[in-house]
Amino acid sequence: MTSKIKPAKGHPYARILGVGGYRPTRVVPNEEILKHIDSSDEWIRSRSGIATRHWAGPEETVAAMSVEAGGKAIADAGITPDQIGAVIVSTVSHFKQTPAIATEIAHRLGTGKPAAFDISAGCAGFGYGLTLAKGLIVEGSAEYVLVLGVERLSDLTDLTDRATAFLFGDGAGAVVVGPAKEPGIGPTVWGSEGDKSNTIMQTESWEVFKEAQDRNEVRYPAITQEGQAVFRWAVYEMAKVAQQALDQAGVQAEDLDVFIPHQANMRIIDSMIKTLKLPEHVTVARDVESTGNTSAASIPLAMERLLATGQAKSGDTALVIGFGAGLVYAATVVTLP
Repeated sequence: MTSKIKPAKGHPYARILGVGGYRPTRVVPNEEILKHIDSSDEWIRSRSGIATRHWAGPEETVAAMSVEAGGKAIADAGITPDQIGAVIVSTVSHFKQTPAIATEIAHRLGTGKPAAFDISAGCAGFGYGLTLAKGLIVEGSAEYVLVLGVERLSDLTDLTDRATAFLFGDGAGAVVVGPAKEPGIGPTVWGSEGDKSNTIMQTESWEVFKEAQDRNEVRYPAITQEGQAVFRWAVYEMAKVAQQALDQAGVQAEDLDVFIPHQANMRIIDSMIKTLKLPEHVTVARDVESTGNTSAASIPLAMERLLATGQAKSGDTALVIGFGAGLVYAATVVTLP
């Protein structure tokens, strides 16, 4: 039987056309974190590589930071807001179950009436959003897609938790994905390992919070993790995923110009470099030192900084990989805007 459905009129390929970022104005050094936990600046730096992080103020909401980053990405792509056909926002720190924050961001950016939705994929969220954006363009559902990773993890940080109090920061990173004449985003290697979901998790569900509030026994939910288990998983398993992404893209380690891993921990980054045997000429993003772990925002923020500082340039070939709560992961090879 012949289908009556017309084939989609999309584009053969997609690529990142522009990037933008926003970091809150308040910079929080390790010394401030040490007011709440028994530790030292040397211990934090040696364990994570983090020296400072940015925390958002009252006016620097998830939506406000996203509008700033998204506006920069749209301008960098050389298009106008009304050309955006879809807005994808990855976040775990937008506290309204509905509506999606993507709709407010789309409106405030003046994009007209695009498709707009949120996804929750933790630190792999940017990779998930990038993959969805590529699919929309190739399929023909959108000409240009705005992908945002944004977090206010300071709202979910337990300052008395010695394992996580120093890790998290706030910020927003964005890219515009559009049509291309040659491949600019490689195949995505992604997946999840739900049997390990308790290694990074919210301490209490919002349902439990509601019940506790009803009894006047409020314990505000925060993010916690089993540090050693996460470290082992990230170092050994994610290096395999990164290699699979290289293989599927037909790219060798020596062909790379840039490596942009999720900015979770400097030790993890260094271990992945060794396992992947990356040559010395490959520029490695180390934004975690000054920005901390910003979950879904970390890869686009690191990408934006590398390009802004001249450490990377337009047209460079980059391996990006995100991994985190779920446990979820996503890796792909991209051409930088």
